[in-house]
Amino acid sequence: MKGGSVSDPPIGKTKGKSTQYRHRHGVRRRGLIRGCRSVSKVLVRRGRYDLPALRPEVSGILGAFLEEGDLRGRRVLLKPNFLSPAAPEEALLTHPLIVRAVAEHVLDAGGRVRISDSPAVGSFERILRQGGYAEALKGLPVVFEEFGASVPVDVGEPFGRIEMAREVFDADLVINLPKWKTHSQMILTLGVKNLFGCIVGFRKPEWHMRTGVDRTLFARLLVQVCRAVNPAVTLLDGILALEGEGPGRGGVPRVLGVLMGSDNPLAVDRAVCAALGFPPEDLPTNRAAAAMGLDGGEVDIDGELPRIGDFRFPPSAPVAYGPRAFQRLVRSWLLQKPAVRKGRCNDCEACVEYCPADAIQRDDGELRFDYDRCIRCFCCIEVCPRGALWIAESLPGKVFRRVIRRK
Repeated sequence: MKGGSVSDPPIGKTKGKSTQYRHRHGVRRRGLIRGCRSVSKVLVRRGRYDLPALRPEVSGILGAFLEEGDLRGRRVLLKPNFLSPAAPEEALLTHPLIVRAVAEHVLDAGGRVRISDSPAVGSFERILRQGGYAEALKGLPVVFEEFGASVPVDVGEPFGRIEMAREVFDADLVINLPKWKTHSQMILTLGVKNLFGCIVGFRKPEWHMRTGVDRTLFARLLVQVCRAVNPAVTLLDGILALEGEGPGRGGVPRVLGVLMGSDNPLAVDRAVCAALGFPPEDLPTNRAAAAMGLDGGEVDIDGELPRIGDFRFPPSAPVAYGPRAFQRLVRSWLLQKPAVRKGRCNDCEACVEYCPADAIQRDDGELRFDYDRCIRCFCCIEVCPRGALWIAESLPGKVFRRVIRRK
């Protein structure tokens, strides 16, 4: 796998003569989200952040999709959600005890564990310390390391080859550990969206910019990245979820007490929609997957699916309306846009640095947004370490959005 690009050869074939490559991908293919399945199983279990209680539930989920022999001697990459430095009770990150329980299961089966991600903001070391991972995994022979080098990966049309973390493709298999959170652009960030973190560093906002205001195109990119990573198991941390204006500090933690797991991340995402009473086709990544023939078929729930009828979603509206000649006027007066909560901003300029459209500047000590340039990806809200940004909408915009939805 040195040099060149990493492509996804057809089942039963290998790329070149690399036994190592064939062996690795032979294990991971069991979680492939390619094509239509008749049934995808999702295990739903109750849980709490107590290690003795978590261990059997986590091992039961992993064991349903991975035999012990699948892990023995294998390099296993755990991909949690490490958005930014945060304490476990803030519900921004995959809880450290879940990461510990998964690592223990893999180690007990004879596997080797690496825990990696590419944070949106803040140092990897600070995330390990503030998020409680260094303490929770103390004494375990695991490797903590931020994604570094990238390799070109052919994810398919229309994107072709994109740069993704080399460590993902050096692993024998990937275990995907997303957090149940809302997302200001994609409504929810679950199994599929979590793997966008396999794009390293500032290449993430670059892809936000390249897909622009087209949320459908961005959702398709997320599905294709997920398919390229091809996790063997997706285990969702929904014990303490995040609702409202997630996925950053604008959201509000909420206890749900749920773990979900499957070898199909799309099935996990659809199970969450069912629990929320949310039409699965309204989730952009589900809709993009269905358009690609990757909807996964029927979801078979093993366990008791909770019914959560009052979950608070972020406000969501299209980012472009009407003829091109009128779109500047519409964007200025009718569309949602990021804005500053007075008194919370501490001038860290994380939003200025991360904005893919260069639409934020500091002028005379205040943040100023160029809404003509803004692509409404809301990355600024996601990375703000103080929750100082929010989604603002004018009264005419709210009325217009309701009219459009009725139509």
